[in-house]
Amino acid sequence: MTGLSLLDFCHIYPGETAADSFRRSVELAQQAEARGFQRIWYTEHHNMPHISSSAPAVLIAHVAAHTSTIRLGSGGVMLPNHVPYVIAEQFGTLAQLHPGRIDLGVGRAPGTDMNTVGRALRRDAHAADRFAHDVEQLRGFLSDSSPIPGVRAVPGAGTNVPVYILGSSMFGAGLAARLGLPFAFASHFAPTHLREAASHYRNNFEPSQQCPEPYLIAGINVLVAEDEKSAEREWDKVCFRRVKAFVGRGRDLDDGQVRAVMDTFQGRQILDMLRYNAVGEPEKVKKDLLKLIKLSQVDELMIALQSTSHQQLLSNLNRLSNIWFS
Repeated sequence: MTGLSLLDFCHIYPGETAADSFRRSVELAQQAEARGFQRIWYTEHHNMPHISSSAPAVLIAHVAAHTSTIRLGSGGVMLPNHVPYVIAEQFGTLAQLHPGRIDLGVGRAPGTDMNTVGRALRRDAHAADRFAHDVEQLRGFLSDSSPIPGVRAVPGAGTNVPVYILGSSMFGAGLAARLGLPFAFASHFAPTHLREAASHYRNNFEPSQQCPEPYLIAGINVLVAEDEKSAEREWDKVCFRRVKAFVGRGRDLDDGQVRAVMDTFQGRQILDMLRYNAVGEPEKVKKDLLKLIKLSQVDELMIALQSTSHQQLLSNLNRLSNIWFS
């Protein structure tokens, strides 16, 4: 059966600190490992008060030290924010500490707002244009053949940490196919081009040493509840939180204002980002997951668990694992 993995956004819930979020990420990874999930990836976000995963490599090191077998990786490192050489050193370090368990997913989005990009990250406005070159240089530093004579990533060189291209458009599909790399499509928040990108990737894939055959991962939002009514109530809270987060940046919107926005064209656009979802009682969710697998011919599903509390998230995880791994 198609593998299931998790995307941990490391939410900081109201009244919590980042440290609370990190403790919960360890607990989530331990439970996912015990239940048979393939991997967990951590996103790179900056200047987001409710998300603590701004430094994926550091978080991966912490979680890896508290788990034994589950693969851990970035979903992803936003490569234009960084120098490829330093990323090779960081993930080479992780690979030496935890052999066979580390993935390196890379994307070209900023992972933040443009003010943070320009003034805090000091990112070059054209950095994303070099993404393909940076990916190839990164792979070179992780191999036995450095792209710069006389310069080796230590550690990093020879570790061959597997690199995954993350994307939400045809660009990522084309690049992953040309380089012969696995491709992870961010359909959990950018659903529009999933089918087209999946087809293009498979039809144009050029085999490589890392990946002799195409390997496609697709993101999907999942909420498994005891029954349909419970699922609907929790999903409504998830949608409310999503709209408030997008529209309420810099503004203090009350509940009535958020509900009003949800009924507008803008609100519907925001909620359409969650189009690929499996929400409901266990058997319905299983059918929805199988439907997406058939639709896009994916090799693996990257699950974005949607819950409004940590306890709800763990219940969501338990029900999902029961229907998939039992």
